[in-house]
Amino acid sequence: MRKTPLLAAVILSAAISGVPEFVAAMGSDNPTPPQSGQPSGTTTTKHKTKKQNSSSAKDFLDRYHAAYALIYDNGDYQAGIAALRAMGYDDNADVATLLGYASRKLGRYDDARYWYEKALAADPNHALTWSYYGMWHAEQGNLLKAKDDLEKVRQICGTECREYVALKEVIDGTRTY
Repeated sequence: MRKTPLLAAVILSAAISGVPEFVAAMGSDNPTPPQSGQPSGTTTTKHKTKKQNSSSAKDFLDRYHAAYALIYDNGDYQAGIAALRAMGYDDNADVATLLGYASRKLGRYDDARYWYEKALAADPNHALTWSYYGMWHAEQGNLLKAKDDLEKVRQICGTECREYVALKEVIDGTRTY
């Protein structure tokens, strides 16, 4: 899948504004739309066409990328949370992870924990969620739990993936996030 111009602008803006480059790179810029193309909690009809599903997936991606830009590019966590919640896809692992990240950046640690756990319930092998949850644990002073999360990331994507590297650097104290 090709990168959208919006994503390129987000990354360029983050680089120009002095935001550490891995901040812009960490979030999932290629989320997985829900299978049915429907918001969580709704029902599907038997007569849904492929074009309707495609349109729903495009709408999901467009709205997700707009919220992503609010959070990572503008640092507007409140607006990003509002945009993500308005999507109606709270059970999607990528959406819930981004909600957790934005909540954590606002210092809403209980909310962040809720969203990370919701994301992991949707996808127990979501490396980005485990990485962010590990950062949450590190911020709470629980480095042992953060290291457990680091091991989960290693099992999912190895030691070279950006999720592993970022969490390892946070645990090692060489980077703040």
